[in-house]
Amino acid sequence: MKALQGVEGQVVWAQEPTPACDAGQVRIRVAAAGLNRADLLQKAGLYPPPPGASQVLGLECSGVISEVGPGSSWAVGDRVCALLAGGGMAEEVVVDGRHVLPVPEGLSLAEAAALPEVYSTAWLNLFQLAALKPGEKVLLHAGASGVGSAAIQLCKAFGNPCWVSVGSADRLAYCEALGAQGGVIRSDDINRLSEFGPFDVILDPVGANYAKLNVKLLSVDGRWVLIGLMGGRSAELDLAQVLGKRIQLLGSTLRSRDDQFKADLISELGRQVWPLFAEGRLSPQLAKTFAIQDAEAAFAELATNQVSGKLVLVIDGSLS
Repeated sequence: MKALQGVEGQVVWAQEPTPACDAGQVRIRVAAAGLNRADLLQKAGLYPPPPGASQVLGLECSGVISEVGPGSSWAVGDRVCALLAGGGMAEEVVVDGRHVLPVPEGLSLAEAAALPEVYSTAWLNLFQLAALKPGEKVLLHAGASGVGSAAIQLCKAFGNPCWVSVGSADRLAYCEALGAQGGVIRSDDINRLSEFGPFDVILDPVGANYAKLNVKLLSVDGRWVLIGLMGGRSAELDLAQVLGKRIQLLGSTLRSRDDQFKADLISELGRQVWPLFAEGRLSPQLAKTFAIQDAEAAFAELATNQVSGKLVLVIDGSLS
């Protein structure tokens, strides 16, 4: 099969060994794969896959099941999308059948490829780890990102008012159209976020640059969920404020979690979140698709940090 590798900062569409399909697994003929910041980091040599995971890029994909291993409840021909530790940007991928979800009714395979990673991330960090309760206020840094787009919609669906920090007026308008109450453009005055706080939960892919601000903005018993380090890894904090507010700092990554953890997460998504797509309460925010031959251009666009929603690589446009 052909697959996309990150080689010396470039992406290369080249032949790779075809993986075997073992007990409990399914083989997916890939239609499309979502792009994520982790793919950018892996391409640059900064984020190697977990031990045992595929070296091929791609943390989510959609397609049609072409083979089913013993013990799986899926069937050949099922239209699905999958959460992966790697391997999605390929003609085929083999994945634990418990990490697969059906394509929501009414969605294309390209749209479905934009769902697993961002909705898993948003649900895990807001509703499982931070234990978000109805009515609690949320701040989403990088609110127009793929994860931010999913998180805004989930907050709206489950009764949590949310605000965002973003990079432009257009991106703020995008977030408000999805359901955010408001927010700030970070280059104007990020400290204006205090006008909307205090917040019960902050979802933060930025890290060091916003650390002091996050402590200031959080409420008593607030939860700060750190999911990225776009703004650096080292920060100085006033621990008296952390102590006085009883703030919880939760570091969270999804890719390296074990198979059972991911299976439980996907199962909960299937019950709690997936029905909301059919109801029209959630939608994929597919900004743009690229043919696999244009993968380098897709990665370059993601690296601009100007994308609202998700970019998707179409690998096999003949699938429907």
